[in-house]
Amino acid sequence: MKQAVRLVNAVLGTLTVLVFTILVVCVVWQVVSRFILGTPSTTTDEIARFLFMWVAFVGAAYTLGLKRHLAIDIVTLIIDGPAVRYIRVAVLLIVAAFAGVVMVYGGLELMFKTLESGQMTPALRLPMGYVYGAIPFSGAMMLFYCAALIVELFSPESGEESNESSEPTPAKQD
Repeated sequence: MKQAVRLVNAVLGTLTVLVFTILVVCVVWQVVSRFILGTPSTTTDEIARFLFMWVAFVGAAYTLGLKRHLAIDIVTLIIDGPAVRYIRVAVLLIVAAFAGVVMVYGGLELMFKTLESGQMTPALRLPMGYVYGAIPFSGAMMLFYCAALIVELFSPESGEESNESSEPTPAKQD
């Protein structure tokens, strides 16, 4: 399972960096073409908007996999012992339910309905369903990470017997 998580982390990390780089290039080109060349690009605004959506959704899944997501951990800091593990499992199950129902199921419904309707993006004339594909894709990745994190919580090397966080320690600031 750890190898699969490492592989998915590598793929999502690379995808996020690549899409973000293209997003930055599009925004820079939009500024240059509008204010320096005097002829604004008609497509880079739309490309940047859709890439931002993909970066946000894929980045959210990637962040969950790295255990760097926002968390309100006051309950797990107060409680001690094995109950912490079960609270974390409950939270992961809630996240998985949301990801499965809203993001995967609802996202696929949205994606297929827009593909069937033939809705196209205004400037690029791409099927809008491909843009909405970010939702079920990231939802599926979140489901994968929730399952992996639950398995990790119950693995022998987990060491999750107290309220000590399994979250990685923040990087030192130089």
